[in-house]
Amino acid sequence: MRITLKQLRVFAAVARFENMTQAAEDIALTQSAMSMALKELESQLNAPLFHRYGKRIKLNHKGESLLPKVLQILQLAQEIEYQAGLDSVAGLLRVGASSTIGNYLVPAIIADFLKQQDAIDIDLKVGNTQQVIQDVLHHRLDIGLIEGLCDEPQIERIPWKEDELVVFASANHPLAKKSLLTVDDLKKVQWILREAGSGTREIFSHALGGKFQPEQRILELGNTEAIKQAVKTGFGISCLSKLAIASEVKYKELVVLPVEGINLKRQFFIIKHQVHTDNSLIEIFEEAL
Repeated sequence: MRITLKQLRVFAAVARFENMTQAAEDIALTQSAMSMALKELESQLNAPLFHRYGKRIKLNHKGESLLPKVLQILQLAQEIEYQAGLDSVAGLLRVGASSTIGNYLVPAIIADFLKQQDAIDIDLKVGNTQQVIQDVLHHRLDIGLIEGLCDEPQIERIPWKEDELVVFASANHPLAKKSLLTVDDLKKVQWILREAGSGTREIFSHALGGKFQPEQRILELGNTEAIKQAVKTGFGISCLSKLAIASEVKYKELVVLPVEGINLKRQFFIIKHQVHTDNSLIEIFEEAL
């Protein structure tokens, strides 16, 4: 067999970054060495594996079909290397988390995990739910933690924790003085919400369904902290996880608004690609979760 692990590492890195310079930096090779290894691999397989668009390089159909097998081979080789010299499992685990989980829940879990597993490194990437799903689907992440729905057939979805969204406003907002709000009350005020594609926005829209047609245009912000700051000014109201506003509610910077007849409870999920189900690093981290 003429294919080498070096060639497979180069292939996986280029597939991940879609950029030769970034891929070379990631695995500490020169660009010329990267290009040579990739050329040799394609020659041995007698097939191109990438589409090339100037400086950008993207997997073609053949490359996409080979990527899961290449990642499995590299993972097994890494485990063999570490297990030969260490008693514990070691390596790098790439974790993705949607915004609420990534900012308010998982950092403490990761910190505790790393205290127990000093041979494992974790690279945490925070984005919205759809971004995490796509990164797991295309093997840019090993495991994901999401707050929205996922119906990709190649991804395994495991229920994890329960959460609840709340509608909230600044303490001096007119709605803060009412003891119970209706959906009609919510229609008349300015709203500040997460962007489409976020799990929070998805659950909020699903809970209110066709009943919610605000009279004013919705302001969309892609950052939870930005939403909280905007709401504090009294500009509008919003809906986020209890986790995200716990501190502000404690110090009375924000107040939760009681709303009649809507259910904003939701489920957090662990997601992973089907081809990674036997990865020992993933299994150990999943147990900690």
